[in-house]
Parts: sequence; structure tokens; C-alpha cells
Amino acid sequence: MNQNKKIMKGKYLLGALSMAAIGAFIALFVYTRLIDKPSERVGKDTASLNIVQAQPILTSLQQQDGQVDLTFAAELAVHSVVSVRTSTMVSGQYDNPIMEFFYGRSQRQPREMKGLGSGVIISEDGYIITNNHVVEDAEKINIKLNDNREFEARVIGRDPSTDIAVLKIKADNLSYMKYGDSDQLRLGEWVLAVGNPFNLTSTVTAGIVSAKGRNLGLIDNNYKIESFIQTDAALNPGNSGGALVNTKGLLVGITSAIITPSQAFAGYSFAIPVNIVRKVVEDLKQYGEVQRAFIGISNPADVNSELIDKENLKLDAVKGVYLSKVNEGGAAADAGLKEKDVIVKFNGVNVGTVAEMQEQVGKYRPGDKVDITYVRNGKENTVSAVLKNYDNTTKFVAPGEGAGVVFGARLESLNSEDKGMYRIDYGLKVTELNDGRFKDLGIKKGYIILTINGKKVKAASDVKEFTNNGQNLTSLEGYQSNGTYFSYSFRR
Repeated sequence: MNQNKKIMKGKYLLGALSMAAIGAFIALFVYTRLIDKPSERVGKDTASLNIVQAQPILTSLQQQDGQVDLTFAAELAVHSVVSVRTSTMVSGQYDNPIMEFFYGRSQRQPREMKGLGSGVIISEDGYIITNNHVVEDAEKINIKLNDNREFEARVIGRDPSTDIAVLKIKADNLSYMKYGDSDQLRLGEWVLAVGNPFNLTSTVTAGIVSAKGRNLGLIDNNYKIESFIQTDAALNPGNSGGALVNTKGLLVGITSAIITPSQAFAGYSFAIPVNIVRKVVEDLKQYGEVQRAFIGISNPADVNSELIDKENLKLDAVKGVYLSKVNEGGAAADAGLKEKDVIVKFNGVNVGTVAEMQEQVGKYRPGDKVDITYVRNGKENTVSAVLKNYDNTTKFVAPGEGAGVVFGARLESLNSEDKGMYRIDYGLKVTELNDGRFKDLGIKKGYIILTINGKKVKAASDVKEFTNNGQNLTSLEGYQSNGTYFSYSFRR
């Protein structure tokens, strides 16, 4: 009996040992064949992994790719960005209507008004780009370099239509910034903004390209070109005219504006694309006047769903530039374009909005030949067009004879501040004065022209039309810079 028990106990132990050995073998097999294979796990689709599994994979990828290094671009940029300081003497009037009633208008003591902005050196011999709004009323312009040297600058030329001005200082062997290509900027690409906010020199902020082709309605000009690069790089007062650079340290834009309820940075900033800037700068340096090309259309509109339904447009996508009016004798009319056509490409570049088309047209000069792709009755067509100037010719204009220049004066539409101050909704402001009929009459910079030959003016073209292209001037009305009304009449 005892012998049988011993035999049974031995068999039991042997079976247990066998089961343990088999279990260990299975565990070792599973571990070596299925678990201990980390290289295969990285290659799997991570979409189905839970957060615990995903974390080490994401960390590994970040370590492999590394962070975007902006130090090289920043080092290049800070030595090429300058502080632009302006000053002008202004005189004011009493703002108290009771004082004016008893004592009349009385001049205040002249006072100095100062301004601050930024600029970008673009040549070793001292050419500098800044915003037009930084220097347009300046009587004196001082440039301070990153190494603290200071120079007085002169204005080579200004272009209110793009808000660009070119300055020059007498200096050599300067650090300067090379042009990039704003057309190649991609959404999400890293950029740096370099400038002098709040008089803090050589300030660098970083962000990404948030959008392109933004039209903000900031430039109050009949020939404006607005197609801003939007970024989230911080800008503040004093940054205007500074540099927007890519990670290679190349200039891709001129910083210009922010949208804010508090006069300080609130999330987004805007820059003028360098491909527009470069052409304007070259024109001002070479010709003294921007050689602006026109396509010959009026009141173009962005295509939207409402417009498609209203005009029964047959389009594959909700984008393009709708032609409300094709001007007789213009480039578009000569090429065969008609009202209700929709332009979708300009010289091979897709254009989905008016701002995008303005940006492309702004790169060319009168006489340049381009291809225009448009849709008519659902069919896409491409034609060649020769761009023209303001007067519908292909001639280059001399200094003082560009778009908006009449009788030797550059005339611009009134901004909202001027309209509010004088309580008018029409008129033209003299923003630049050269030799000509207006200067001979005593008209000065800052005057507002209300009527020509008894007719209200809203655009420089009105002046030419109402005077038979400058041949007949019988009357002139408007306001002087101090708000005094004037009226001139002339014999025929």
C-alpha cells in the first residue's frame, strides 16, 4: 500500500515537472518570437496605438528630426536691419470752438513730431527699404545701424500704392540682406521678424506663415496692391519697415501691419511680399518712378458661391477673379477678354482672389507680355496680353509723371481720417509736389482738392478728364493744410 503511494507520488511530481518545463519553453518561445522585437514595433501604423504605446514613438521621432534652428538666420538679419527715426515740424490750431469764436483761429507754437520705424539694408553702399508710411511726412530722417553708427538719409523714392519707400545713406561695406522668393513660401514655414519695436533695437521674433494673399484694406490708394503675408511672429509699433526672413536668412517680406484692438500685438502680423518689394525698389532706383503695369479692368471681384449663382458661372471651383468691367483700350480688352470672364491664372500662376492677381500683375512693367488663363461659359482659355501703363500705352513714365500725378502733383484718395476731419466723402490729397501748374498756383503738399472746373474729384483720373488732359483749368476748390477753405477761378 505504501509502495503504491510512493509510485503515485513520483508520477505526480514527474508530471508537474514536465508541465513546468513545457510552460517555461512556451514562455521563452513567445518572448523571443513575439515580444522581444522592438524594431518591428516602430514600423507599425501608430493610428491604432493607445496613448501609452504612442508616447515613446512620438518622442523618438522628435529626437530624430530635431528642432528648427533659427540662430543662423537671426545672426544674419540683425546686422542688416536698422532703426529709422523721423522728425517734422508741425503747427496746430486751437481746438476750442469758444476760443475760436472770440479770438479767431490762432497758431500754436510749432512743435517737433517724431516717428520711429525700421528699415532693411539691401546693398553694401547704403540703400535701405522701409515702409512709405514711416517716412512720408518726414522732413528729416536719421538711420541708426546695429553697431550704433548713425547717418542722415535721403529719400530716393516712395510708392504709396505698395507702402514701400527707398532711402540712401552715405556708407560703404555695410552688411546687407539678400532677396529670397516670397512665391515659394509655404503655409506653416518658419519665419523671423526683425525690427525695433518700442525703440528696442535688433529685436527678433519667430512664427510661421499663417496665410498668404491677405487684402486688409489698409492702403487707401486707387492703385493699391495688397497681398500680405500673414504670420504669428510678434510685431509692435516700431517694427514697420523691418525684415521678414526665412530660415536661410533671406528677405521674404517687409513687415508692415498688425490687427489689434489695443495698438499692441494681438496674435497676427502682416508683411509685404518681397517679390512685390523688389520690383518697386528696382523701379525707384532706376527710373525714379514705379513703372506700374495695368491689366485694364475695373472693380474686379473675388469669386464666391453667391456670385456663381447670380451670374450662372460655370466653374469647377469657387475661386478666381470675376471681371465686372473690361476697360476699352486696355490690355485685357486687346487680348479679347470680356465682362463676366473669370481669370484663374496669370502668367502660369494660379490666382484665386483679386489680391493674388494684384500681386502677380505688380511684378511686371508696361510692355511686358503675359499669358492670361480665364474661364468663359465653362471653357478654359489662355491668351497673350501686353500690359500697359495708366494712360493705356506701353511707354515708361518719367519721374513725376506716374499714375496719380497731375499738374506736377501726386494726388491720392482721402483716407478715413481726412474724411472725418473735413466731413466729406470725396476729394484728393496732394502728397507730393514737383514743378508744374499746381506749384505755380501756390498749391502745397497736404492741400486737399475738392473740385476741378466745378466738378467733384475722387480719383486722379478725374482731374485729367475734367481738364481735358490738363489743357483747360478754370476753377479749383479745396482746403489748405491748416483747414482754411480756398477757391480759385481763372479766365478762359
